[in-house]
Amino acid sequence: MEFNVAQLLKEPVGGVRKYEIADNLDDLDPELVIQAPITGKVKFTKILGGILVTGRLQTVVEVPCSRCLEPFDLPLRIELEEEFRATTDLVTGASLPVDEAQDEATLINEKNIVDLSEVVRQALFLALPTTPVCRKGACKGLCDQCGKNLNEGPCDCVEDEVDPRWEALRSLLPPETNSEST
Repeated sequence: MEFNVAQLLKEPVGGVRKYEIADNLDDLDPELVIQAPITGKVKFTKILGGILVTGRLQTVVEVPCSRCLEPFDLPLRIELEEEFRATTDLVTGASLPVDEAQDEATLINEKNIVDLSEVVRQALFLALPTTPVCRKGACKGLCDQCGKNLNEGPCDCVEDEVDPRWEALRSLLPPETNSEST
């Protein structure tokens, strides 16, 4: 996802370029299994000292369900808003001072190329839910005793006896749950 911004850097502040992206970044990260091309629109705006990149992208990634551990496809939408700073003066070719706090992924290289790959990779990881679930509200997960996937059917485990000190709380459960436990 590289873009040459030399012409845009020559323009006055406020100059704009818009691009449509349809890129298959399979090798973006070994931990990220991308199932569909990354598509969307990005806008490059000339700002003082660099380029502001904004955009919306979408793709589909494969992730394991946090309940049953089965892999499933998860559509992701990401919003980009990142400042890229120039490292060389376009006219003289001299190196420009770079702030130590500036992330290397957000620097425009000496050939005036903006590479969005790392920014997109980070945005995809941030867009992932902390506990992805394959079927919202319907995934039964794994049996905590034998590890069987309960989506494939019930297991043969015997339910543990409840500590008698907790027996008084059983009356607070709904009737269907109360009868299953006895």
